[in-house]
Amino acid sequence: MTVKLPSPDSPLKIGTRGSPLAMAQAFETRARLMQAFDLPEDAFSIVVIKVTGDMIQDRALKDIGGKGLFTREIEEDLLSEKIDIAVHSMKDMPTLQPDGLVLDTYLPREDVRDAFVSPTLSGIADLAQGAVVGTSSLRRKAQLLNRRPDLNVVEFRGNVQTRLKKLADGVAECTFLASAGLNRLKMDEVPATPIEADEMLPAVAQGAIGIERRMADQNTADLLSAIHHIETGQRLTAERSFLLTLDGSCETPIAGLAELDGDQLRLRGEVLRPDGSESLAGERSGPIADGAEMGRALAQELLDRAGPKFFEWH
Repeated sequence: MTVKLPSPDSPLKIGTRGSPLAMAQAFETRARLMQAFDLPEDAFSIVVIKVTGDMIQDRALKDIGGKGLFTREIEEDLLSEKIDIAVHSMKDMPTLQPDGLVLDTYLPREDVRDAFVSPTLSGIADLAQGAVVGTSSLRRKAQLLNRRPDLNVVEFRGNVQTRLKKLADGVAECTFLASAGLNRLKMDEVPATPIEADEMLPAVAQGAIGIERRMADQNTADLLSAIHHIETGQRLTAERSFLLTLDGSCETPIAGLAELDGDQLRLRGEVLRPDGSESLAGERSGPIADGAEMGRALAQELLDRAGPKFFEWH
């Protein structure tokens, strides 16, 4: 296999959103490719692409179109060959890619846990009756209200820095962020306490970075295969199969986590009513090779238990 390597004269164009976390993920992708092929930094070009989800900050995601808001413009530039690869947070990714694109490269997964962020408190149990909690995640909102119906959950959009400023301004007593994002941004100063998955099951694919490419671009596929993390791919196969079968969108509170132990995979899943009034959870274990089928089976079990009106909330 002879791979044509990028060079300063013909750099590999890496497309990304412009947030500090998205940039950190693009830099990590570049660093891994540099190391794998002993390439200089200027053999790569980071291309920042404005996406709708970042431009509209004053409304909930479900009101303006859901998950594709963080990917559409980037994928259009990938299809039109303005960029060669696109780096994404996997928890933002729709389960199906546009025709002509494929998502089959994953970097080693970071901490999957949610983090409780507050300057004065260390966990959900510390929140006073009726406390104001900020989150833009429908999943986190439903999980919180399921455990603590007394809480007052307010919309909290924006990148990590924006949300921290809102906390400092007293808009809410706490918020929740992905531990992975805080780790990738090396934000050790943030007053964050990780929440174990047993207490708050994370979003499907939380903590994972995915790299999207054009299906017909075999040279880029060969380049990316050098940095693909097999175990992360195995876990996401099960989680994203679970999500796809549930038809997961930003309007549906869904949590899911696959973990490996030797050649076995354990998949846990949860669906909730958007108001948190009911939660259904289940799990499957089996050989790693059966991950996709386990995802489908667990999703179907939860759908059967939920019934047709479970997700209605208008």
